[in-house]
Amino acid sequence: MATAAAPHVLEEPSPDDRTLAMLANLLMAFTGFVGPLIIFVVKQNSRFVKFHSLQALLWHAIYMGLVFLLMAVFFAATFWSLIHNPPQAHSQAPPPAFFVFFPLIWLSFMGGWAVNLILGVVYAIKANRGEWACYPIYGKWLLPKQ
Repeated sequence: MATAAAPHVLEEPSPDDRTLAMLANLLMAFTGFVGPLIIFVVKQNSRFVKFHSLQALLWHAIYMGLVFLLMAVFFAATFWSLIHNPPQAHSQAPPPAFFVFFPLIWLSFMGGWAVNLILGVVYAIKANRGEWACYPIYGKWLLPKQ
């Protein structure tokens, strides 16, 4: 008769580990990837701190990739508009694509910043409680294996 596998148990973090994990999430909201990267590099002996700082770093890598992609689309559309609709002589008006894409890009950046702030604060609170809280979509991939 086969026995059931033992449930996956994660250790209880120390108060210092909880504080550093909280800082990794909170600093992500205000310093970008720099704060979580410093905490990840400095505190290598705690799986709890590494888990939370790596989640914050991965979120910021995804966020920065989307920002760069949006900027590339914005510049490509602006140059495409300049090539296919050359400005009139002595005209100081920006290309038409600027008026279409600039508000969309700005709203996307502000929405991303708001999500960044909300994720940082919510997961900082969870880390300070000692929870192994996973970010949506990719967080479970980073859980340590026992």
